[in-house]
Amino acid sequence: MIAGIGPGIGQGYAAGKATEAAGKRPKLQGAILRTMLLGQAVAQTTGIYALIISLLLMFVQVF
Repeated sequence: MIAGIGPGIGQGYAAGKATEAAGKRPKLQGAILRTMLLGQAVAQTTGIYALIISLLLMFVQVF
């Protein structure tokens, strides 16, 4: 469960900083948005990997 909290906090922080940067430099909004989405995709995959590993640990029985 803890592995799901980290990506959520990171994505919120990234979105906040990207919004702040876009407000300061409106001409660079497209580049800022692309960079933010790429970073959030990487953070989201970390959460998905943690979910898959936790499900495997819960349901796979090791003999």
